[in-house]
Amino acid sequence: MARLRQFIPLILIVASATLVFAMGWNRYLSFETLREHGALLTGWVERHYILVLLGLMALFAILTASVVPGVVFITLTAGYLFGPWVGGVATAFAATVGALAVYYAGRTALGDGLRRRAERDQGLLKKICDGVERNTFSYVLTARLIVSVPFHMINVAAGIMAAPLRPYMIATFIGLLPAHIIYCWIGSGLSEVLASGQNPNVASLAREFVWPLTGVAFLSVILPLGLKLLRSRYGNADADESAGN
Repeated sequence: MARLRQFIPLILIVASATLVFAMGWNRYLSFETLREHGALLTGWVERHYILVLLGLMALFAILTASVVPGVVFITLTAGYLFGPWVGGVATAFAATVGALAVYYAGRTALGDGLRRRAERDQGLLKKICDGVERNTFSYVLTARLIVSVPFHMINVAAGIMAAPLRPYMIATFIGLLPAHIIYCWIGSGLSEVLASGQNPNVASLAREFVWPLTGVAFLSVILPLGLKLLRSRYGNADADESAGN
């Protein structure tokens, strides 16, 4: 029974993903759905604000834990319905809960095997595990801020290294918050784009949302380069100081 309990988080994740795909719910993660049902959803929010917000957060957490592609659409929908601040905070919190489920799967069912693999491997998983073990809060915060870092690989690595839960969750929430606010900012302005009757594409989104997309570029390109330069500069300074001593 103890061995079976170790697999409960993984079983729940696989079951959730299987249910989503079996029911075809993943097909609703599209701009077309928002165009067709946006008015209905907005009416629900006006009548049942808290209930709809909690339901969206629960859906977001489940989809995040299930590793279902297209979760970013839920972030945009949250911005469309609740604005950048409420939507951003709500989805960042829900994503943290979803990440926690994957963390526990890595810590229980996948822990031993992946830990041995990480010890043998010198690839990305090994680097992430070493970073999490060295300084959980600092590494996870930086990795969450840089949106190009694989989201669930951080969750799994934190689980298999049995990272302290509190710094892991706090760093995850704070690190996810800027990107989620930016995506919800984009979502809050989608009503005019969808009202035009055309499907949003990269060109139209770039024209309408130049500033929030600039924020995404900053998080994914400029911030990593800046952090790399800072590490290089201060790392070399520390090395020189140690050598002088």
